Amino acid sequence: MTDLTDLQHQRPGSNYLDNRFLVSMPQLDDPNFSRTVILLCKHDESGAVGIVINRHTRHKIGEIFEQLDIGACSKAYAADPVLEGGPVYPELGLVVHDGSADSWESSIRIDDNLFLTSSRDILDDMANGKGPKNAMLSLGYSGWGPGQLEAEIQSNSWLTTPVDQQILFSPDIDKKWQRSAQLIGIDIHQISSLVGHA
Repeated sequence: MTDLTDLQHQRPGSNYLDNRFLVSMPQLDDPNFSRTVILLCKHDESGAVGIVINRHTRHKIGEIFEQLDIGACSKAYAADPVLEGGPVYPELGLVVHDGSADSWESSIRIDDNLFLTSSRDILDDMANGKGPKNAMLSLGYSGWGPGQLEAEIQSNSWLTTPVDQQILFSPDIDKKWQRSAQLIGIDIHQISSLVGHA
């Protein structure tokens, strides 16, 4: 795990989409992002950073505890899948969690009750039953350069929706794509490539 200070950001204005879901449109055929939902953690003039929340690796969080020699006395997270957060730095572990930023080192605020951290101390607490109420571990993240995400939204590659924490932390990964689009009244299975973005 590494420090997230380079992801810390200010909210410069309403044109930016921090704390939103990006829901890929059916015609988006990039294998990294086809049928994905991304929690957008940072969006400003320098680009955007997000975590794919509906694609998992073959690993379980308990395996990560073992690899890091973290003794686990709680099974709360051990069987949860490790998410494939995106193609950037796929070896980087990131934890999205609720609760408080003050409880774990290097947590950055996504919203009032939603945080992102790369600090190992949260994994120690998760393994020992002292972690946040809700958390998910991803390897890697998704990134866009300046103006890149805006161009993709304009070209109808993505829908943007509010974040729903029940969807975010739901163990039913396979339904997150459909459920996230429904937040703005769209049946993602019925939408055509000719429909504009929201």
